[in-house]
Amino acid sequence: MDVFTNLLMGLQVAASLTNLWWCLVGVFLGTAIGVLPGLGPAATIAMLLPVTVGLPPVSALIMLAGIFYGAQYGGSTTAILVNLPGETSSVVTALDGYKMARQGKAGRALATAAIASFFAGTVCTLLIALFAPPLAEVALKFGPAEYFSLMVLGLVASIVLANGSILHALGMIVLGLLFGLVGTDVNSGAQRYTFGLPELADGVGFVIVAMGMFGVGEIIANLETENSRDVGISKVTGLMPTREDWGRMVAPILRGTAIGSVLGILPGGGAALSSFASYALEKKAGRNGHLLGTGAIEGVAGPEAANNAGAQMSFIPMLTLGIPSNPVMALMIGAMVIQGIQPGPAIITEQPALFWGLIASMWIGNLMLLILNLPLVGLWVKMISVPYHLLYPMILVFCAIGVFSLSNTTFDVYLMVVFGFLGYVFKKLDCEPAPMLLGFILGPMMEEFLRRALLIANGDPSVFVTRPISAAMLALALGLLVLVLLPAFAKTRGEAFKEG
Repeated sequence: MDVFTNLLMGLQVAASLTNLWWCLVGVFLGTAIGVLPGLGPAATIAMLLPVTVGLPPVSALIMLAGIFYGAQYGGSTTAILVNLPGETSSVVTALDGYKMARQGKAGRALATAAIASFFAGTVCTLLIALFAPPLAEVALKFGPAEYFSLMVLGLVASIVLANGSILHALGMIVLGLLFGLVGTDVNSGAQRYTFGLPELADGVGFVIVAMGMFGVGEIIANLETENSRDVGISKVTGLMPTREDWGRMVAPILRGTAIGSVLGILPGGGAALSSFASYALEKKAGRNGHLLGTGAIEGVAGPEAANNAGAQMSFIPMLTLGIPSNPVMALMIGAMVIQGIQPGPAIITEQPALFWGLIASMWIGNLMLLILNLPLVGLWVKMISVPYHLLYPMILVFCAIGVFSLSNTTFDVYLMVVFGFLGYVFKKLDCEPAPMLLGFILGPMMEEFLRRALLIANGDPSVFVTRPISAAMLALALGLLVLVLLPAFAKTRGEAFKEG
């Protein structure tokens, strides 16, 4: 009963005119950047972090959350209409969605994607409301040793689930940990890795790294492929699925929602892995699995439900443990820190209006997306046709203004450009930037919890294996490391990501 009372309180917070407006702004921007290939929610949220400083904390987080799950809707639009996924999680949707569009079923494919996403979003909103508070209560019993082990497990899991080479993912995490060490040591006051530059005494700003890697880096990479953009479907009709479509899409939506709900919680999992897993399941276990790849509605319904479920469920570890499960959740934690809010389990008791208001806004946002997306298909088609060489200068200017406004120094702008070129180089080397960003966020926190645990234990490192919860998480992390080194797993993993 408490859950529904709290949800009612959250609805009152989320339904205020101010928060409704920012929710609408978030989901509209999310859909728009999902439609435009090359931007993505991580880059957009990174660019908007400076803007959130002047907003109330609840409004800021509601808007940023709307951008994240709204992008899952938008990504499916381009995947279906032009075979060009706006989001990584929509790559699988393009396999059958684009073939449906070529068969004159574009409207039905778009409607299926919107309905599947709305259902998954509604279910996951309830799941977050039900399971986040108990998990936060457990997390309140965690000490420094448990938090350190949890972060180690999170980083190891991100290696396992990252796309591409395991060695590359490991290297990116180590690089992120090293970037996180730049600045002044809190305990000794000594400067580390600053190379004599006073501007680095406070460390490298999170917004700088995020904007550089996901904003500038993506722009440079996308300029190489601008000529490959082509709008194939300019008119969409028949937006309602038929009775046969409904009969075929219900089971995939349910299965996709279930898969996304589980995988979304895992570090490094989220929307992309959920959509691929859903497609693989439909192909092997679905009643019409043999039709997937030929324009089957199951190939749209399952992955779209899974990616939206995965996107929303990734809020659970961020809200309850203060652990980001993907780059966007790392950005959300950055937004909370900017607002002076300490992420973690105490947020439910200390900031109940923020916690429950954010959860309730997810359902409102999904409803807005369902109402907005289908009537605005014509607008999204026009946006796809905007030449990228006209779009990227505006994005660059916005990035530069945002970074400069944080500390009013041009050094940060130059540093953003450096990280932008690094992001481009990593992309060319097939090194996914997400593990580096997770390492950058978790590195300083891991160091702090490591020191606290050793201080409490009088320098005895056995504290990490004598405390049951800490030992269990370290054992699980070790098991995952052994698993990824097995040749059979590495081969299966490589084939999976290659197919996805």
